[in-house]
Amino acid sequence: MAERRVVAPEVVAGWAVAAARAAASKTEEPTVVLDVGDVLSITSYFVITGGRNARQVKTVAEEVEAAVVAAGGPRPLRTEGLDSLRWVLVDYGDFVVHVLLDEARHYYELERLWADVPRLAWADPAADGPGQPDAAQA
Repeated sequence: MAERRVVAPEVVAGWAVAAARAAASKTEEPTVVLDVGDVLSITSYFVITGGRNARQVKTVAEEVEAAVVAAGGPRPLRTEGLDSLRWVLVDYGDFVVHVLLDEARHYYELERLWADVPRLAWADPAADGPGQPDAAQA
């Protein structure tokens, strides 16, 4: 089994932000970054986003993977859900990206489930478009 490298928390946060920005560039659905590290020992951040159809879910997942690598981050340890494209989970170890089809996102309500954890502000101040959180979300 490969040994997992230790990465500085600010570097991991940067990769999660890169994933959120990439997701927001491909969808108008809200994108959030949840800091779950204090309550969940297996990962530090959840990036939660969505798509309105299966093709968009796949596109978002692919864009996230490319953006994380471009930001100097790792390739995913595993990706699940590409067969049905209802809920694609991209696991990087230190952070996990959830790309959910609209109806699955409303059904599972991950943001409500993790409502007690802090949200990481990730929006690019120069960008104000679809998927970008407003000041109340950040």
